[in-house]
Amino acid sequence: MLHTQRSYGGSCVAPHHLAASAGRDVLKQGGNAVEAMVAAAAAIAVVYPHMNALGGDGFWLIHEPGKPPIAIDACGPAAALASADFYAGESHIPERGPQAALTMAGTIGGWQEALNVASQWGTALPLTTLLADAIRHADDGVAVSQSQEALTAKHLARLSQSPGFNEAFLLDGKVPREGERLRQPRLARTLERLASAGLDDFYRGELAASMAQDLAALGSPLRLEDFHAYRAQQVTPLQVQLQDATLYNLPAPTQGMASLMILGIYERLKAAEPNGFEHLHGLIEATKRAFMLRDSHVTDPQRVPAPLQSLLSAERLAEEAAAIDPASALHWPHEPAPGDTIWMGTVDSQGRSVSFIQSIYWEFGSGVVLPESGVLWQNRGISFSLDPNHLRGLAPGRKPFHTLNPALALFEDGRTMVYGTMGGEGQPQTQAAVFSRYALHGMPLQQAVTAPRWLLGRTWGETSTNLKLEARFDDALVTALATAGHDVEVLPEAFSDTMGHAGGIVRHPDGLIESAHDPRSNGGAASV
Repeated sequence: MLHTQRSYGGSCVAPHHLAASAGRDVLKQGGNAVEAMVAAAAAIAVVYPHMNALGGDGFWLIHEPGKPPIAIDACGPAAALASADFYAGESHIPERGPQAALTMAGTIGGWQEALNVASQWGTALPLTTLLADAIRHADDGVAVSQSQEALTAKHLARLSQSPGFNEAFLLDGKVPREGERLRQPRLARTLERLASAGLDDFYRGELAASMAQDLAALGSPLRLEDFHAYRAQQVTPLQVQLQDATLYNLPAPTQGMASLMILGIYERLKAAEPNGFEHLHGLIEATKRAFMLRDSHVTDPQRVPAPLQSLLSAERLAEEAAAIDPASALHWPHEPAPGDTIWMGTVDSQGRSVSFIQSIYWEFGSGVVLPESGVLWQNRGISFSLDPNHLRGLAPGRKPFHTLNPALALFEDGRTMVYGTMGGEGQPQTQAAVFSRYALHGMPLQQAVTAPRWLLGRTWGETSTNLKLEARFDDALVTALATAGHDVEVLPEAFSDTMGHAGGIVRHPDGLIESAHDPRSNGGAASV
């Protein structure tokens, strides 16, 4: 995709075209940006199951023109039984299987809280309308994507040992091939139940009882009491003031602080031109400063050692920028964690905007698919440490560290921008690449998404922590980065999944909506 899509009636951007279409169709029926996002979120949980599911977490940024953005934390805490005693004899929490399914799923609670916000905007569409596409895709089946085939094959040895995985995601006992039809009838019945009984049934109804019984029988520490206790929360978003825009992101337990800090530092180092040495080196070094602070500060919201907003003050950003050598790379021994996620954005005809992210952590999460409901459960809780003295030590009721962080920007000239990506550690880096190219260097939105990207650290199961570059970067730039001390690896692909699946929507004051999606994904930008 080379050209930015433009419209006036609304838009939905997603890393799978069927999810984008589901959101667009709700906008065409008079739905608002939140309702469109719920439709897209339900659809993508069906059509991109290796990246997200009903058994995962989500985070929202919602903006209504003339009002401050609203953030929703839909992160599920550790089960009441998820203590060090539960994992006695283990050196770490198992990465797959029932013991990895130790945190409540917050996604559906986030949908409900977002719809509560949108209820103030007028007549609501019924859940039967919002979930219709997801139900149809689960019943009729979807064409397996290339990334689902590849990641199923890559991790089959471990995933096939998780209860329910083979029945749900293999075809005749084999890895489904790209383009083959995958049906999920149990998930369709679960979505129908949510549409008829209401979303709260996931936590306090028949569906909750079914899932809790299945989880306990399989060996997860989650119980019905954990379902009953859960509710998504509205929280105050973090923000950073740039020269021409205010940027917003989520507070702890997410790495939203890092995303904002990277751009706050980079603006003080701003390169003359995009995509050259000064641009990449500046953002990469800003990423290192932000990640070091993130790893010493971000944890369960009740345990953060210092207010995260204080790290985004003008004085602190200037201090961090001054510590960066413009010609030399800081040694980087950092050990990040992988993650798999989706980001989506919507804007409606009234200018209401949503930046949303939904995740199960690793590809296919815990791998556990519940027998009755067909719900795939996340493994976000493996980011806890079993060391009780660790900043992110496991304890009942604590929220795990999250790579998720949807982004939103309000410009001084009246533009609103929602943007984001999947990709674990790569999320803040790709956000910085897209925003800096578009907002600080004047590139068209689609070109800002399509242009070659980089990743410091690992994601998608990679073990290396070096600086990875897509093959389209100029050889002279690669040499300059290596000379400066960056441990550079040029990937063979021109468009690599390693760099995430990004997207963005910009609404102008006159109502013009610009949309862009990532050619690295199966995505789409569906406009009204």
